[in-house]
Amino acid sequence: MNKVRAGRLQVLTLDAGTSSLRAQVWGVDGRPLPEIGARAHYRLGTDPEGGAWLEPEEVLSAVSEALDETLARAESRDARIAAVALDTLSPTLLGVDEQRRPLTPVYTYADTRSRQAAADLRKSLDPAEIHERTGCPIHSSYLPSRLLWLERSRPRLFSRVSRWMTLGEFLYSRFFRSCGISYSAASWSGLLNRHSLDWDESWISMLPIRRTQLSPLRDCTEPFTGLRDPWARRWRALAPVPWFPAVGDGAAANVGSGCIRSDRVALTIGSTGAIRAVLDRPASPLPAGLWSYLVDAGRPLLGGATTEGGSVFSWLTSRLQVDFEPDRLEAELQAMEPAAHGLVFLPFLAGERSPGWRDEARGSLLGLTLSTRPVEIVRAALESIAYRLCLIYRLMEPHLSRQHEIIGGGAGLLSSPAWLQILADVLGRRVIACAEPEVTGRGTALLALESLGLVPDLAAVPPMMDKSYDPDPARHRRHLEAMERHLELYRRLVGVPWA
Repeated sequence: MNKVRAGRLQVLTLDAGTSSLRAQVWGVDGRPLPEIGARAHYRLGTDPEGGAWLEPEEVLSAVSEALDETLARAESRDARIAAVALDTLSPTLLGVDEQRRPLTPVYTYADTRSRQAAADLRKSLDPAEIHERTGCPIHSSYLPSRLLWLERSRPRLFSRVSRWMTLGEFLYSRFFRSCGISYSAASWSGLLNRHSLDWDESWISMLPIRRTQLSPLRDCTEPFTGLRDPWARRWRALAPVPWFPAVGDGAAANVGSGCIRSDRVALTIGSTGAIRAVLDRPASPLPAGLWSYLVDAGRPLLGGATTEGGSVFSWLTSRLQVDFEPDRLEAELQAMEPAAHGLVFLPFLAGERSPGWRDEARGSLLGLTLSTRPVEIVRAALESIAYRLCLIYRLMEPHLSRQHEIIGGGAGLLSSPAWLQILADVLGRRVIACAEPEVTGRGTALLALESLGLVPDLAAVPPMMDKSYDPDPARHRRHLEAMERHLELYRRLVGVPWA
């Protein structure tokens, strides 16, 4: 697209997460403008059957509320917004009618109600071939099994759907007359052929959907323009500017933490955990246990994500009623030796994603005694999540630059130096804490600034870094022994590992 002058231009980002929408304004230096932004909340619905969904109109209201507040603050400070950019949790799915009115909630990646449909697909198809073709395994997180489950469980509603959308598409379908989905967002769906960068014809031919029910594909560098009423009247400053299509939040987090090549690996822990790297070319063959997504058409993203992360820590500290102030708990965790508690923990409170992809996996705790303390269970949980991320990292390592760095980020991780040290000791490599508090929004802004020509090289806008955590060889050896016990329990209770 046409390049614009930098001047005092900024980019407004919308970061749609699991429970809130964050709006921020960023300068060409990759720094957020202080006091220009807003956060609006919505509720993640859940049920005992494994449902996890958002209400689309509630998210739209949150976007509107955050934009109203952000624009009011930007106007009072004479900010000049050159573009809007969006990232969302991925993958998501909802169905709309011909007037683009939602017929379903927004089903999130955490909704496991399609697990039986996924199991049926794995039995009747070649999972390895589909994994290599689409970059995604057959799993309840992805759209093929979810579409099949919806067709089986809600046939009347299913037949009324005119188009299937992601959350980002739905939001933009309200703001613009045209519809479209970025390669980045589509790569999280399980329906994109990662080699042809087109909707996968084999999946479309065997699923109860038509190609016309999926939006046209475009790169995240190709914006929407022509904001329609009533939004154009409501947000006059945003009416003439480009709005870049949604990218996956994980892709944005990699860019925001400076992990844009195979010599830097992003390890992030928020509610969930992930470890990812941008490669020069798609990994082929794709290692079992990993996924391959896209930042944009030219930047493949290799890695894996876990269902467990800060959510396990929150669950334990609330359910076990650990009576510690945060600083005291952190001190206790730091003082403990690796795996000295004698516990083996499987942290699958919401099933397993990478690397085993077992929907049926459940949390387990082995080795309790009368002397076991709650803080030891917390420590065992943090170590177990580190083991899961280490297993993903081992699968990724052959595809990384030999001299690579691991960059730690995410609110769940950065709030705990003890956890950062555990990860360094488990991985046997230095972990550098990223000092950027909002890596996802920052990455979304940088991708838009790059598309506008305001940032010619993402490497020229490095993130701020904090403390480095170096591994201790003795602790690393003890963790390797404990990880073998972890894997043995996994084999006995879940199944044969992926590798």
